[in-house]
Amino acid sequence: MTAVVGSRDPRMSAVVALQTPAVAACYYVSGHLGLLRELVVEGSVVTPIWPPTGVSVACLLIFGLRCWPGIALGAFLVILSLTSLSPWAFAVLAGNTAAPVAGYLLLRRAGFRTDLARLRDGLALVFLGAFTAMLISSTTGAGILLATGRLEWPAFWAVWLAWWVGDAMGVLIVTPVLLLLSRLRPPMRLSRWKEASGLALVICCVVPLAAHSSVSLLFLVYPLLIWAALRFQLAGSMLCALFASVMATVAATDRSGPFERLTRVEVMIKLQAFNGAMALTALILSAVITEQIHTRRSVERACQELVEVLEHLTAGESADGRAPLEDRGIGRRQDE
Repeated sequence: MTAVVGSRDPRMSAVVALQTPAVAACYYVSGHLGLLRELVVEGSVVTPIWPPTGVSVACLLIFGLRCWPGIALGAFLVILSLTSLSPWAFAVLAGNTAAPVAGYLLLRRAGFRTDLARLRDGLALVFLGAFTAMLISSTTGAGILLATGRLEWPAFWAVWLAWWVGDAMGVLIVTPVLLLLSRLRPPMRLSRWKEASGLALVICCVVPLAAHSSVSLLFLVYPLLIWAALRFQLAGSMLCALFASVMATVAATDRSGPFERLTRVEVMIKLQAFNGAMALTALILSAVITEQIHTRRSVERACQELVEVLEHLTAGESADGRAPLEDRGIGRRQDE
């Protein structure tokens, strides 16, 4: 009996070796981008949108589970830049790494497809990748703050909720955009580019105005979001939602526009309600529209194939010297 020793492809090993620092760098950069805008809830600093969770889930869906060391390394670097190393810091690191990994495993279990072309894919990302998986990181983080005495028990649930919503928003807003970028299609027709440019111009004018106006005008974003979803599906709706969420977050942290006279808790509630509604509407609406488009195209292909089959049968009968089916039908009617 001979033993066969398997050898790994050196090119694959090199790819994995490069993926780890690349994923870590993306995590680190996105983490510091998220830290540019912070809110204080019950004495604890939280981010309304935590992009690293979205980056982590997207990397796992694109590259597979082998990129988790890069997520852990990126989380370690972010924590190291914020605080000194301690056993509690490593516990937070474990939670921040386990949450996206759990989300990835849940999505794989549900048969998730990265093109987000089905309604079930959008629902899976919302309820499994965001809402369920991010319970791990928020519970771990808020629990560590409570255990170390940095957080009082009466404030636990407020901080936990803010942490959970921020992590979930990162998945809902950032992950679809990164999945979209990983599946770039050939350029659109010129007419589509004109419409896309016009829509982008309108969004860039209306959204900042709605976010910073003292009059509550945030509802003006929704017609633009629907337009983007109807005409450009996931690409249009998620980019619109991302831009609107960033503008709303800037206005909330600056206490301007509709967030000017609100308390800190009210600012967090209003901002996260808006961001969550935007992300859910963009994701679910674009998935439904894409699914309907694919269904219509399938029906059109089936009809075209049926027409070709009937034409082939008609041509075959004519070659055999028999009258086509419709001619025979006309003949019978004349005899009658």
